Amino acid sequence: MPFDTLASQDSINRTVAGLQERGIEPIVVEDGNAALDKIKELIPKGASVMNGASMTLKEIGFVDYLKSGKHGWNNLHEAIVKEQDPQKQAELRKQALLSDYYLGSVHGLAETGEFVVASNTGSQLPHIVFSSPNLIFVVSTQKIVPTLSEAIERLEKHVIPLEDERMKEEYGVGTLLSKIVLFKHENPIMGRKVRLILVKEKLGF
Repeated sequence: MPFDTLASQDSINRTVAGLQERGIEPIVVEDGNAALDKIKELIPKGASVMNGASMTLKEIGFVDYLKSGKHGWNNLHEAIVKEQDPQKQAELRKQALLSDYYLGSVHGLAETGEFVVASNTGSQLPHIVFSSPNLIFVVSTQKIVPTLSEAIERLEKHVIPLEDERMKEEYGVGTLLSKIVLFKHENPIMGRKVRLILVKEKLGF
């Protein structure tokens, strides 16, 4: 099946209902500009922010906005990159696991509200599964498929080959499908806020 076609409105509606049933707040926007505006609205000044490597965040302008320093947030990723001492950098990475907000995307989203996030190193996964109290995922509706099994298939057969090619072109080294999170529910007892911004525009893979 094709994995790069924007979802129909009916499919989006089913996905919104599925996310809500699983303790995740869906937000539907028309394009990347609207997604960035929503992020600016959701994150208060003074909040600490960490983000994973994401073509989607780059394409909506979030990465450039974060680098601009105009937001009033505590950019934890920038502090990590600037630190030259490996030991101090490792300590900053540990501290960043407690960021107020974590932003990223997903690799496959089922209409049931379940989604898949994969990583080579696993560095972003602690934020997603437990440590950050606020998650914001920005997800193109081209990533929506009917079932979780198809979301996994999308990851393995569509995303990984494209990401491997991109990594080799950019860094000379490919990627591996090393670690996968299957996100099925957010337990309300934890008091976390998980938001998923659905964008009706092709973004990322």
